[in-house]
Amino acid sequence: MEILGTTLRIYVEDLDRAVVFYERLTGTPALRSERGGVSAAAVGCFLLMSGPAAEIDVLRKVTATIAVKDVADTAAILTGSGGQVLVGPVSTPGGRNLIALHPDGAVFEYVDRTPQP
Repeated sequence: MEILGTTLRIYVEDLDRAVVFYERLTGTPALRSERGGVSAAAVGCFLLMSGPAAEIDVLRKVTATIAVKDVADTAAILTGSGGQVLVGPVSTPGGRNLIALHPDGAVFEYVDRTPQP
């Protein structure tokens, strides 16, 4: 498994206000998306999220988002090493992702940047 980077997850009340700050901080424009009632904006290495408390409380359980070369390969390595895939792999407009539980109890999202048809 090749790890390409890590995204820091930040939960905010006012996404629009937070986006302005992080765009200035990083010098990069936000890439916005919405899923399941949660609005998100990827700005550099930051993933800003805002939405209903019930949805955000579930997302807070994920420690970090890790970019990998191939989510399917990552799933095989995780399960072969004692981890458990909880959700996915799931295709998204920007690639595929999965949520995995590590043997120590940590929960991570793994993503690849391979857009799916």
